[in-house]
Amino acid sequence: MKVLAITNQKGGVGKTTTAVNLAASLGAEGKRVLLIDMDPQGNATTGAGITKKEALPTVYQLLIGAASLVEVCIKTDFAFDILPANRELAGAEVELIELERREFRLKQALQQNQSDYDFVLIDCPPALNMLTVNALVAADSVLIPMQCEYYALEGLSDLVETLRKVRHGLNSRLEIEGLLRTMYNGQSTLTQQVSNELETHFGSKVYQTIVPRNVRLAEAPSYGKPVIAFDRNSKGAQAYTALAREILERTPA
Repeated sequence: MKVLAITNQKGGVGKTTTAVNLAASLGAEGKRVLLIDMDPQGNATTGAGITKKEALPTVYQLLIGAASLVEVCIKTDFAFDILPANRELAGAEVELIELERREFRLKQALQQNQSDYDFVLIDCPPALNMLTVNALVAADSVLIPMQCEYYALEGLSDLVETLRKVRHGLNSRLEIEGLLRTMYNGQSTLTQQVSNELETHFGSKVYQTIVPRNVRLAEAPSYGKPVIAFDRNSKGAQAYTALAREILERTPA
């Protein structure tokens, strides 16, 4: 079981879009996939076609020990399972402070079901809080979606420092799985410059797959579908299919 935390402390870079569409694309490749929505906004949950009424119990109950992973897990219509979230999850931040081994709650829950999945993808909130720390402690590696713009580079250096601290104190095996360039506009000189800088500094950690700006990709969540179920022939669907195959090529059997 490979556990990937999809994270970036900067918001609006395509974390949830990547989490939902990569889960669906890996599922379409025949892999057993679990998507964990660790964001109280619950966008990955609704993007996977799960309504807020269906999303009970949620990751919140899992983290505080009130429900097991099997009880929280919901099968979607898109070849992957999901642990849903809603606004209730925001309360976990406070409650976790009082619990023993609070940073390890998600990791402990996943260890009971290691043989059930090939990939676990964790959609992290755009902040370094106890929910994100739980994701980073449970993860083998992180996938970082980012836009190719100046502020993204600043945010990336902060994230790398955060990962270093987590690796030193809580999860020594944590590493960067890859950097994914999202919302890519190839006609922008700045975009190309930042993209080249990423490749210079991170080399093979930068995925060859690039996710372009794509209207169908932006429309799909409003229909509660991943883009490959919404418009399989769109550039967004093709990009996430390519990303899934690139990740599989990089992952030892």
